[in-house]
Amino acid sequence: MHITVKNLLDIKNNIQDHLNEEGINSCPKIIAVSKTFAMDKILPLIDFGHTDFGENKVQEALEKWTEIKKKNSKIKLHMIGKLQTNKVKFAVQLFDYIHSVDNEKLAKKIADEQQKINKNIKIFLQVNIGNEIQKSGIDKNDLNSLVTYCKELNLNLVGLMCIPPSNLEPENFFKEMNILNQNLGLSELSMGMSSDFLKAAKHLSTYIRVGSSIFGQRS
Repeated sequence: MHITVKNLLDIKNNIQDHLNEEGINSCPKIIAVSKTFAMDKILPLIDFGHTDFGENKVQEALEKWTEIKKKNSKIKLHMIGKLQTNKVKFAVQLFDYIHSVDNEKLAKKIADEQQKINKNIKIFLQVNIGNEIQKSGIDKNDLNSLVTYCKELNLNLVGLMCIPPSNLEPENFFKEMNILNQNLGLSELSMGMSSDFLKAAKHLSTYIRVGSSIFGQRS
């Protein structure tokens, strides 16, 4: 068994054990964050049957995934990095999920581009849950108006996404995100990374974004 597959299975078992202990009956999907890793590291996971992969940069994703996705229609590609409006056209062609929508201009551009090719991408709104000046994401006080706007555009809005402050205990942020998500009636929640995915799972994250714990440290 390839080391990346073993790592993935270990993470899944860890999550399941943790949720069983908490008495929570849910099972989040794991997005293998493959940014910066070459295909030879990723292929063992694809061969094993893993389908959800995350990339941060549109150009890198196009080079790596265009041919693979043509051959394997089951693969779901998640855009988890900041998306510039001038890259939306290419992102819409390749990705199945975009996790980082945080303003009306970007939402409108996605709506326009996917209409041209008759595609319906699943959208997460990125919330700046820790009110960090240097971080992307919409202020939680402005969230309702962006949700309304996305619905007016007929975007397929499935949930919220966050990256909590790295220097603070994430659990309270995850708890707050779960409440926001439920209040909006959204079904998916994208939160949790290599360092904190067990805590995210406890607060009903449905998509966990894990890179280094699967693939090893980035060079």
